[in-house]
Amino acid sequence: MATGHPLQPILHRGRLVAGKDSATASLARILGHEFADPALLEEALTHPSASLSRGRRKVDYERLEFLGDRVLGLAVADLLLRRFPDEAEGNLAVRLSALVRQEALTQVASTLDLGRHLRMGALGADAARAQAAALANCCEAVIGALFLDGGWPVAQRFVESQWTALIEAEPRATKDAKTALQEWAQGRGLGLPRYEVVATEGPDHSPSFSVSVRIEGAPAPAATATAGSKRAAEQAAAETLLAALTESTHGRR
Repeated sequence: MATGHPLQPILHRGRLVAGKDSATASLARILGHEFADPALLEEALTHPSASLSRGRRKVDYERLEFLGDRVLGLAVADLLLRRFPDEAEGNLAVRLSALVRQEALTQVASTLDLGRHLRMGALGADAARAQAAALANCCEAVIGALFLDGGWPVAQRFVESQWTALIEAEPRATKDAKTALQEWAQGRGLGLPRYEVVATEGPDHSPSFSVSVRIEGAPAPAATATAGSKRAAEQAAAETLLAALTESTHGRR
C-alpha cells in the first residue's frame, strides 16, 4: 500500500503496530488476510473511548467504520444481485437493510470474537447496549481496514464469507419495522410516520438516543424507544408502535 493515504493512521512504532505473534496477528489469520500495514487493523480495533492522539489526528475506528459501512453496503448489494437474479428492487432493498443493520454486524463480530480484541474504555451504565454497538462499529471498521490494505477483492471476499450464511438463513425478504409501519399507515390513508429525537444522553463515544414516532389519526399514541444509534432507536420505536397498532386493531374485532 502506498504511503500518504488520507486514511492511513499516523502512529508511533511500538504503540499500535502489531507484531507477528500478537493477538491482532492471530485475528488477521482468522480474517484470512495478512496485513501489509498491521496498524490499520489495530486502528479498526480501537474504540473512541480508548483513542490515542497523534498531533491533530485522533486514532480510533470511526474513520474506518465510515469507509467500511460503504464497502459493506456495496458488497452485500452485489451478493444479493447474484443470489436473487429475478427479485424486484424493493425486495432487494429490504434484504440489504436487514443485512447491514447492527444486529447482523454484531452477529458477525461475535462469530469472529472481535470483542476479545476490541480496545475500550469504561462503558458506562448501559454496558450491554454499548458493547453491541461497539462490536457492530468495529466490524464495519475491520471491513474498511481490509479494503484499504488489500483492496476490493479482499474486502469482498471477507463479506461474502461472513454474510452468505445470513443471506441463506432468510430465504424470503422480510420488511423491517419502519417499512412495515409506513405501509400500515399508507394502507389506511394516513400520513407517514413522524420520527423525532426526544433525548440524547451519554458521552460522545457511547451515545444514547431516544426517538418517538407517531402517526396522525392512528388508534394508538406515540411510541418511544432508546438505542445506541438514531437508526436503531427509530426501528425499535416503529416496532413498538406497530405492535400497539396491531393489538388495537385486533381488539376492535
